[in-house]
Amino acid sequence: MTNRIPITAEEIPSDSVIDYPEPFRSRMGRGNWRALGNHFGLTQFGVSFETLQPYAQSSVRHWHTLSDEFVYMIEGELTLITDDGEFILSPGMCMGFKAGEKNAHHLINKSHAVAKFMVVGSRAPRDLAFYPDDDLAWSDTEHGRIAVHKDGSPYP
Repeated sequence: MTNRIPITAEEIPSDSVIDYPEPFRSRMGRGNWRALGNHFGLTQFGVSFETLQPYAQSSVRHWHTLSDEFVYMIEGELTLITDDGEFILSPGMCMGFKAGEKNAHHLINKSHAVAKFMVVGSRAPRDLAFYPDDDLAWSDTEHGRIAVHKDGSPYP
């Protein structure tokens, strides 16, 4: 059933489970996200309200083959790191990443304050993410999606 009553983003339960294996998991730091789109049963695109504590990062630097991504800053300050350099994002600023463009990116909270932002992304079937700085990939198996090294061997 689809939720059809407006609510605040903070009313949606947060998640802080990090799917990355070590050594990447410990690099992420503390943060959480609220899957806003899931709450309303959205299937065409995802919407996430994310919070990063000081010195945390949003993800491993990556780019997508089939999924667009859009980031909108709400509170605090984040450093956006892309192939084009580092950029400071403050409230009201935004950035988009077109599917298939090999511009790897992620956000790092280099400040002493909490940062909040929204991420909107398409949910393209068969989308792949590439991690140019790290020995990380994902593989679909009969047991679900697992993290693997770029040579295909699984992480422990």
